[in-house]
Amino acid sequence: MSIEATDRLAARELSPLRKTTEATSCEALAAEQLEHFSIDAASPFGQRLQEFLTHIYAANTTLHQLWQTTVAELGRLDRRDRVAYFSAKRFLCFQLAKMLDTLQNPLRKTYQSLVPRSVTQAPKGPYPVFDNVTALFSSTPVITRTATYLYACTEWIDEAFRGRELLHEIYSRLLNPTSVSLANHIVDLEAGPRAAEYMAWNFNSGMAAVDATLAHLVGHQDIILSSRNVYGGTYQLLHDWYGKQSNLDVAVRWFDGYTADTFAAALETTQREFASRLDQGREIYVFLESPCNPHGYVLDVPGICRVAHEQDLTVICDSTVGTPFLHPVLRRDAPMERPDFVIHSYTKDLAGSGTTTAGVCIARNERMFMPKGDSLRVKTPSGKDKTYCWDDTLFWNVYYIKGAFLDADKAFEVITGMRTLGLRMLQKCINTIVLSRALDAHPGINVKCAAVEGNENRALCQQQMLLGLPAPLFTIDFESEGNGDGGVDREHFRRFFDCLEPAFGLQVSLGQVNTVVLCPALTSHSELSEQALRDAGISPTTIRLSVGDEDPRELLAHFIRAAELALDPGAPGFSQCFLPPSEIDQLYRDVYLQVHAGYVDGQFTMEQLLR
Repeated sequence: MSIEATDRLAARELSPLRKTTEATSCEALAAEQLEHFSIDAASPFGQRLQEFLTHIYAANTTLHQLWQTTVAELGRLDRRDRVAYFSAKRFLCFQLAKMLDTLQNPLRKTYQSLVPRSVTQAPKGPYPVFDNVTALFSSTPVITRTATYLYACTEWIDEAFRGRELLHEIYSRLLNPTSVSLANHIVDLEAGPRAAEYMAWNFNSGMAAVDATLAHLVGHQDIILSSRNVYGGTYQLLHDWYGKQSNLDVAVRWFDGYTADTFAAALETTQREFASRLDQGREIYVFLESPCNPHGYVLDVPGICRVAHEQDLTVICDSTVGTPFLHPVLRRDAPMERPDFVIHSYTKDLAGSGTTTAGVCIARNERMFMPKGDSLRVKTPSGKDKTYCWDDTLFWNVYYIKGAFLDADKAFEVITGMRTLGLRMLQKCINTIVLSRALDAHPGINVKCAAVEGNENRALCQQQMLLGLPAPLFTIDFESEGNGDGGVDREHFRRFFDCLEPAFGLQVSLGQVNTVVLCPALTSHSELSEQALRDAGISPTTIRLSVGDEDPRELLAHFIRAAELALDPGAPGFSQCFLPPSEIDQLYRDVYLQVHAGYVDGQFTMEQLLR
């Protein structure tokens, strides 16, 4: 069975001598494989094996042709044909697995004859090939608890170390099937129809993802222009590590405001300030956090990306607080309006339960991975031609060598949590609207939340977020206008805050199923100087609320009773200024119905789903 020149690579892909073979037919490839493993082709075993191998080599060629045909036709198929294509190929997976399962039965007996003694079998454990085929059809990804993997042969493992054989994951510091499942899943959620254009690498925490992305991109004396409100740990990483002269001596500058215009003005100022560095070949990198921490305010990410990409700058966006559900920044039609790198802390709303720490970085394929020695010429977001080489990718430059990988157990926890993301986020948004508006009605409480009428960030939130819903994160404070000394003094504020348990969890982090509160100046943003705190809109009485899925009225009831207990002695009558109970009930009912009606109305129609 001769092989056409165009199909030869597909057939050779299965050969143990794929890099060195000169065989030009399926029969020759099969005969060569028998010789490689010292099998007598004239023996009954050799005859059956060669016949089977010939079919396998031919089938792999056809399989690649099927792949190409599917990709070529998929875009013009209606839903009925897509159902048929999927079902046929899905069943083919079972057929191939059944063949592999059949192959294992005599293989197990041969193994038993080679390792007959229990003293040898026990330390080896069950042979990994046996009994694992059925795991392919587990309804959830299998937790692959292993540090290393079996490999097929010398030429295949050589290609694996060059990034050309992804069947061999080699070592779990680099790749793990459970983590890969999660990475593919987050790309599907984030990029949607463009998922094939993007890749993700998982890390052991959100901060590890931030650091890996910056370490991959930023060099000595480069410049980072960052939005003002970022997580305190990110501020510390940028300001204290990257900005440290004995480290990378990066110039870190912050821009206030949330619009493309405020960013453009800050960019122009930064370019003037660091003209000499730019003349020497240094670069500006743009770091955004949207929705931001601690106020939950939204940036005009598409507009800022467009301004940055007009000058071919790289944009990094931490979208942890929004998640792909509320803030799908990679689903913009125009490449100019998409960030180059998107970061999530899985620890927060994506996992949801607060039981694990994990993070991810997502970017276009050519910026994330390609085999060693390869290069690819692509269009930048601005339409210019640019060539990326294999060692320009995040995998080889950082991920492969630094080891901040995500293990299988954590990956599984995140996958499990993400199954309920939409349900949790919708309820959190409802609760955020109710809590923020109820608290904003009190004259002694200042609320920073885009859900509140008249808020400075409300218009951007309406434009950028799903259905205009707010991020489930906002702040309140008890400062008076102008003089900084509120009607609530510091001592009574501390007493009040310490009485917020158990309705409000006194915990760091955010994005849990329960509502948690903290004082940013003392915890999440304690790394900031007093001036930096003021610039970020954080006062000594600022409380950050990370909203959970409870009934918001129970939270308000506890808040009011705690105010009676701890605030009224220092600010008489404070607790009497909350909304009456009946108005809070009506607010909750109105918001609940309005949000759910908007969500239902925003879904595909049945006619669209049938296409």
